[in-house]
Amino acid sequence: MIYKNDEQFPIGGAKVLKQSAGDKVTVVAAGVTLFEALKAADALAKQDIGITVIDAYSIKPLGNDVIRSAAQKTNNTVLTVEDHYPEGGLGDTVAGELSADGIRVHKLAVTEIPRSGKMEELLAKYGIDAAAIVKRVKALVS
Repeated sequence: MIYKNDEQFPIGGAKVLKQSAGDKVTVVAAGVTLFEALKAADALAKQDIGITVIDAYSIKPLGNDVIRSAAQKTNNTVLTVEDHYPEGGLGDTVAGELSADGIRVHKLAVTEIPRSGKMEELLAKYGIDAAAIVKRVKALVS
């Protein structure tokens, strides 16, 4: 559980769940991929790579001020992670809102026909699990 029952979620907001000085990448996720982003943050921290993790619980409208502020602290680098096709989703929304500010948005999303299976297996198969996030963050900071 991430939030208490009385947590407020204003429309057009986003929540920073993990952030520290020296973070290299801002990772924006929602739903099931948010849990994967938090796992990736823990794994990367053990390798001395910090990431900011943001819950984009509102996509239309997007909490772009929260994401923009975080991105500016991570060399204008954002990685979005979503559990569906990239077209018209979280990544496109973040890129559309922030790329004019010089923020580079990289996307992890489902890029093939979805199948049935266990959640962990599917997240790994489509490259949107914690391991995939770790791999992409390391590629972005190298």
